[in-house]
Amino acid sequence: MNMIELSIIVPVFNSEGTLEKLIAEIEKSFLEKISYEVVLINDGSTDNSWEKLQELSKIQPNIVAINLLKNYGQHNAMMCGFHYARGEFVVTIDDDLQNPPSEIAKLLVEIKKGYDVVFGRFDKKKHNNVRKFGTKVVGYLNKKIFGKPDDLVLTNFRMMRKSVVERMINYKTQYPYVPGLVLMFSERKTNVLVSHKKREIGKSNYNFIRIAKLVSTILFNYSSFPIRFVSFVGFGISMLSFLIGIAYILRDIIVGVQVQGWTTLIVLISFLGGFIILMIGMLGEYIARMNTQLSNTKSFMIKDVEKSENI
Repeated sequence: MNMIELSIIVPVFNSEGTLEKLIAEIEKSFLEKISYEVVLINDGSTDNSWEKLQELSKIQPNIVAINLLKNYGQHNAMMCGFHYARGEFVVTIDDDLQNPPSEIAKLLVEIKKGYDVVFGRFDKKKHNNVRKFGTKVVGYLNKKIFGKPDDLVLTNFRMMRKSVVERMINYKTQYPYVPGLVLMFSERKTNVLVSHKKREIGKSNYNFIRIAKLVSTILFNYSSFPIRFVSFVGFGISMLSFLIGIAYILRDIIVGVQVQGWTTLIVLISFLGGFIILMIGMLGEYIARMNTQLSNTKSFMIKDVEKSENI
């Protein structure tokens, strides 16, 4: 299979209404200018997105359509697309047309200056408040865990060199977090200003539950912060309990044994017992994820693949 200049990776979820326009805008932006391919990954859509992708792959050039066995999440879908990408440069873009395909050209110009990764920095975000809140939380974690520079803005609209993508797909994990992997396996990173539009059809799939799952993935799979934090708190509680114990012993020696203190005893037992259960649960979460890592080789399963005839 011949190397091409650009691979456009598009995770697809319940987007049958925007796919045709998305492909048309990509074709309009790059037709006869560069060699490119569009890799679309249907991530367990419940509408007719896969049927639309099959139709487009038959009539549009340069399309690779992949149908995953079930919904694995956006990051797994992107990792699947990376395995199929043949381009010298690889760009990720959402399926909702909030990132105009014409803006890809700005990323391409910038990355050819020698950067490993170029992130699109939106002139004005059109995301809802829930997603904006999630972005701030995740941004803080990216800075603390992956060493994100203060002046770098991470978005899903980004372009990477093929060498960065190859390092990412060689990193074995059942819980991929693409922005973190990009930071881990790239050196020169920058932003370029791009436009951002309102979502044309439907609503964002991001909610508090998805954000919580993403934060959990970052914390438990890419850091030891949770268990260190609990250990630190546990150490503090142990020291406090030790001091309280000494105080009660001294009180009994000086004042004498008293029947009083039943409430204090129950409170201490309940508090310490609850914290022990919390620590056991935290350890169980780590062990469960380690077991998943060791038991599987892929974080996604492919059901079907459709390609244009000229690919």
